[in-house]
Amino acid sequence: MSELPFGQPGLPSTWASAHKQAVGTALSERSRVWFTVADGVLTEVYHPTIDCPNQRDLQFLITDGGELFHEERRDLEHSVEWIEDGIPAFQIVSRDPQGRYRLIKTVCTDPDADCVLERVHFEPLVEAARHYRLYLLWAPHLDNQGSDNHGRVEYGANECDWLIAWRGSRYAAVTATVPFSRMSAGYVGHSDGWQDINRHRHLEWNFTTAGPGNIALTAELELPPDGHFMLCVGFGNSERTAIKAASGCLDRNGFASVLNRYMEGWRAYQRGLLDLSAQSGDGGQLYRRSIAVLRTHIDKIHRGAGVASLSIPWGESASADQPIGGYHLVWPRDLYHQAMGLLAAGDRERPAQILHYLFSRQREDGSFFQNFWVDGRPYWQGLQLDEVGYSVLLANHLHHEGLLDFDPYPVVQRAADFLVNHGPVTPQDRWEENRGYSPHTLAVVVAALRAAAAVADATGKGAQAVTYRQVAQDWEQRIEDWTFTDCGRLLFGHPEHYERIALIPSVDTGEHLPECRVFLPIRNLPAEAMYNQSQCCVVDGGFLELVRLGLRTAADLHVLKTLPVWDALCRRETPCGPAWYRYNGDGYGEHEDGSPFDGTGRGRLWPLLTGERGHYEVAAGRDSRPYIKALECFANENGMLPEQVWDTEPRLGHGTGSATPLVWAHAEYIRLLGASSRKGT
Repeated sequence: MSELPFGQPGLPSTWASAHKQAVGTALSERSRVWFTVADGVLTEVYHPTIDCPNQRDLQFLITDGGELFHEERRDLEHSVEWIEDGIPAFQIVSRDPQGRYRLIKTVCTDPDADCVLERVHFEPLVEAARHYRLYLLWAPHLDNQGSDNHGRVEYGANECDWLIAWRGSRYAAVTATVPFSRMSAGYVGHSDGWQDINRHRHLEWNFTTAGPGNIALTAELELPPDGHFMLCVGFGNSERTAIKAASGCLDRNGFASVLNRYMEGWRAYQRGLLDLSAQSGDGGQLYRRSIAVLRTHIDKIHRGAGVASLSIPWGESASADQPIGGYHLVWPRDLYHQAMGLLAAGDRERPAQILHYLFSRQREDGSFFQNFWVDGRPYWQGLQLDEVGYSVLLANHLHHEGLLDFDPYPVVQRAADFLVNHGPVTPQDRWEENRGYSPHTLAVVVAALRAAAAVADATGKGAQAVTYRQVAQDWEQRIEDWTFTDCGRLLFGHPEHYERIALIPSVDTGEHLPECRVFLPIRNLPAEAMYNQSQCCVVDGGFLELVRLGLRTAADLHVLKTLPVWDALCRRETPCGPAWYRYNGDGYGEHEDGSPFDGTGRGRLWPLLTGERGHYEVAAGRDSRPYIKALECFANENGMLPEQVWDTEPRLGHGTGSATPLVWAHAEYIRLLGASSRKGT
């Protein structure tokens, strides 16, 4: 047969499901690799930095050579379990729906190499299954791209058989402790192993190379009598280093030894943290898992760089033909919450590293790009004043706690000066869509200027402290003039409430310009549904930040007047408890028919907002347990909190396809436990 497969360059490439069942990495900085699991299979693996995915998935195909053909992620029933709570190593059991066999996999990374390992047991449950054939199907997407990949197969190198892929200077290699009796390389949708085995019920083609294109590599495994073997995926900047990484994993005294070192590193970390299980509703299970999620989402080359999620929203429909940011990017706002979540858990080292990193990415004028790669290259170049303010709040908090080994004032001053010179109007609010006066952003900015004054005082810069306090006081006194309306029409009998964002300050409207005629564009809606809404008729929960940051009390009249309006418009009861939309009319989510967001859609419920409401209840002296328990329920079966959950049956309260896990949501949960533990103190 020809060595050249047909169908180049293959179908357009996409990513895996964003609804992750597991994420993990070794804590050792010698291991620069992060794995994800969705639909029971290994999905995106990130290397050498946390923002660079290198495959779509790695899964098994099963056939009896006749009628039976199973694709692991689509046709089997999966369960994923933590081997030990708080340690991101997982056992995945994939069962044949008819009970003929099951696959049992244990996944971790090697603490000493850039390698992901799977210990696999193919267990026949009926006599006929002993004769089934097992194939490995690998979809490399090297260097954050599914197109322009190259691949080849090789027998016997380093006493192993190999599937090898590369793109530019990024390489990956897959091998096993059992031989690959037959291998092939092909183009997805045409000459790949899935097409071949689905058509022939065995691997008929034996193409040795493929590329450039959207490729897949396939191998038939020679199963031993007991069905046990080990898989390794190694990464490197050359074929040699990728093979060396994978070979080293096989040579390191077996899987049990690697897994033990992996788990002991995590145990040592978790032992040094606070026990907040008494505040939880599940004995601390989600707390320990949330710590692992936050810690997993930190880079190892750029120390302190954290990404929002190891997922690509609606990945199955997201093109991989060009590099994509997904949620594996740094947002300064999310990074602040990540740092504060770790601090609430008792980690006093990582938050300082995060601050060091954050200020290393500060622009000369004191601002930050909206989001960026871990090396600082901007992705979206918008400006959000709350992201600037959060950096100051974090610096002041850590400085006050004595956790910094440097004088933060120079970088704090740049950020505070930027806020003074460019506030109070933010070019984008925290939902990244609109310009104006935002209660949430104003809360962060005013609190940040107060914090900057505190840092200035502590470092002998009293004159500058006076300036920051004066501006903060002026803006704080005008928050209601700018953002509190008395002509709202959202809830009968409740015309007064904070607006989500005001294009023109409420105080500047009147007979000459009725506020109901100031229109706020609503983003992410289909063309036929696109509309402008009166600014006084859009509400969100951002006003709660005024309470959280101490600018208003929980009993403030403006806050109390807004709560029933926000609840009436944005609150939805679920089997887990209450959840909220970002704002009324939101378009960021799946379409009405459940199809993926494609630039338009309808916003769903955000669990992190349940956490924010819980913080308000703590401030009001009330019970936060209903909100804690709701968050625990919103997490999927493996403790991964989603960005959004469905607002309709039959999946009401379950995660959507946007992003799971979301670091921000896990941070809110940990911080709510911490706030509840300090209640009344």
